[in-house]
Amino acid sequence: MRWKESFRADQRSRLIADRHYNRQKIGSPQFVPPGRCVVLRSDEGGGALWVTSWPFAEYVRHAWAGAWMNSCFRNEGAGLSSELIREAIAATLHRWPDVPDLGMITFVDAGKVRRKRDPGRCYIRAGFKHIGETKGGLLTFQLLPEEMPEACPPINSQMGLFEQLTSREMG
Repeated sequence: MRWKESFRADQRSRLIADRHYNRQKIGSPQFVPPGRCVVLRSDEGGGALWVTSWPFAEYVRHAWAGAWMNSCFRNEGAGLSSELIREAIAATLHRWPDVPDLGMITFVDAGKVRRKRDPGRCYIRAGFKHIGETKGGLLTFQLLPEEMPEACPPINSQMGLFEQLTSREMG
């Protein structure tokens, strides 16, 4: 596991978010959409940022209301992107073990992804399926619950610390 828990206004994570193509207001202290979220940061290599959002279905305008959304993923040299994606999903499952029926979705703007032969390829290698496009033309990828990895705590998870202490005491 390379991911550490972070939070929606962590300034080190914000600096990575500011370099993501979907960032709407560079420099704003918060970089996560409103609602429930899991924010993960890796400090390996050049760093990486992952955000799983879980918006309330009544506020969602796309066809996958209720699904978890990967609203930001940026890898600046922390490792193979498809592996980072699988680990981030495992960390999300650790926090939220009850996966929505629609699983997780992500949107990719093919016109803004630089130097990529196949936009979304890292998601496909992580198990996502290309399922169409949004009305605005974003590529849509989905990972269903049965295709997700097993839950695994991020490095500094409070529950992970408890589990480490418990196993140390027992063994």
